[in-house]
Order: sequence, then C-alpha cells, then structure tokens
Amino acid sequence: MAPLSPGLIELRIGHVRQLFNTLDTSPFHERDLDHDAEEFIVGWAREHEDGAQLRIKVTLRQKFDPSVTGLIQESIRHYFNYRAKVTRSDLLELFREGRTALAIGVVFLALTLALRSLVPSETWAFNTWIREGLTICGWVGLWKPIDILLYRWWPLHRLRGLQKRLASCPVEVIFES
Repeated sequence: MAPLSPGLIELRIGHVRQLFNTLDTSPFHERDLDHDAEEFIVGWAREHEDGAQLRIKVTLRQKFDPSVTGLIQESIRHYFNYRAKVTRSDLLELFREGRTALAIGVVFLALTLALRSLVPSETWAFNTWIREGLTICGWVGLWKPIDILLYRWWPLHRLRGLQKRLASCPVEVIFES
C-alpha cells in the first residue's frame, strides 16, 4: 500500500448515493452529505496540519459516469460552503449570547455589590458571610460571559476555517468497476 500524500482525504464507497443523506429531498447537487461521510471527511481534515493543502479523493465502485464526477465535486463544494455559513451564523449567535450575558452579569454584579454595601460591616460572623457571599455571587454572575467571550468561540472559528478549506479543496473522483 502506497503512503498517503499530505493533505489527502480518501473515501471509498460503493455508489454515489452513499455519499448523500437519503432523507434530503433537495436536488442532488444541493443535498446534504451523509452524516458519516461528513464526519469522516472533517475528521481526516483535522488530522492534517493546518497549512496542508487538502485534497479529497472519492473512489466509487461503479461504472464510469462522467456526470457523477461534476456532481460530486459541486456537491462537496456546495455542502462545505453551506456548513461554513451555518457555522458563521452559530458564531454570531454565540457572540450575541455572550454580549447579552455580559450585560446581565454586570447588572447582577452591580446589584450584589449595592446589596453588600447595605449589610452592616459589624464584626458579626453572619454579616461577614453575607457580605462575602454577595461579592462572590456577583462575580460568579460573570462566569458565563467570560466563558463565551474568552473560550467557547475558538472551536467554532476553527471549524469554520476548516469548512472553508474543505469547500475550496480539489476533489478527484475515480471509478473502479
């Protein structure tokens, strides 16, 4: 067996129908890829280095059909462009959620700090617990926006970049009868 080329993602399927989601009623070139096929392609693409020039090679065990070659190339390009747009929408929605959570968190922090200032600062242990508890609760209210705006958007951004790379990579179709 020959070693794989850098950036090569190779699929071997029996028939072109196996590449597409059978529940999707869209025209053939606009159909969603089969979930397993998408997972396979994305999984292998993640295995390659970020700078690797990706290529997809689809080997079909069916008779040669020139129309299938263009169909597969167009479908893969269309599908990953579509997925990149959906991921961009998800990313924008996550940022919107982060901004909303930040506004709520800041208001909550201000309220808890205002309540804290109303608790007498006597040396009673109970008052100290209340004051410190309000401070901690206020800062915990910022946990979600910090999580979203600092950490959760990176994987979506990375996935979108990968989907755009897959949409623009060359697709080779080979027939084995």
